[in-house]
Amino acid sequence: MIHPVAALIGALAGAILGSFLATLILRWPQGRGVMRGRSACDSCGRTLGARDLIPMLSALLSHGRCRACGARIDPLHGRVEAGCAIIGALALGLAPDLAGVAWALLGWLLLTLAVLDWRHYWLPDALTLPLAFLGFTIGFQATDAGLSDRVVGAAIGYGALLLIALSYRALRGRDGLGLGDAKLFGALGAWFGWQALPFILLCASTVGLAVMLISGRARHGAARVPLGTFLTIAALPGGLMASHLLV
Repeated sequence: MIHPVAALIGALAGAILGSFLATLILRWPQGRGVMRGRSACDSCGRTLGARDLIPMLSALLSHGRCRACGARIDPLHGRVEAGCAIIGALALGLAPDLAGVAWALLGWLLLTLAVLDWRHYWLPDALTLPLAFLGFTIGFQATDAGLSDRVVGAAIGYGALLLIALSYRALRGRDGLGLGDAKLFGALGAWFGWQALPFILLCASTVGLAVMLISGRARHGAARVPLGTFLTIAALPGGLMASHLLV
């Protein structure tokens, strides 16, 4: 049963946080700060007022364009805000306690990492390491994995992909797998335990193959694969699959 008040609180919190995360996704890879100065239009530089900063609603009222110069606002803003709002609503609506907070934090971080990796093939330590830390702390409120399973999961998740990355580099003389992927996989082990890792990897591989083929990124067999994006997508279904099959 959905708890409507908790779901509303989660949606509002998600939309507000999503506004910040969307800005982070757009500016961080460009080396632009997100903590300094007031929000401004990326095209004309006009400082945004309160009416321009209402998540989702401001973009709808302005038809997705800056009120001053008419430049198109990157639709990523609205999409991330909506995604975070949905995550918050579902997490707190289904579990109006610390478990819901834990699931919301996991979802918000995974969404941010998924978009960053899809767009820039980048999984920053500033997000993957806190994700692992949360798995060892508030993660106990969300998943049933014991401490030892989480520790082993973090070690195996990181170590397995690290070994693949080093082996590929030794054999081919170039990088084929980023260490960010290894850190993300280790963080998922900290959340779901080592038992879930094969299921997450299987789901990620299946989704990744389908998406790469459909999107056309796999043309000529030389495309870069945003593995981190597919790991984030597979985290929840893979973790739940493991918990049901291994009970």
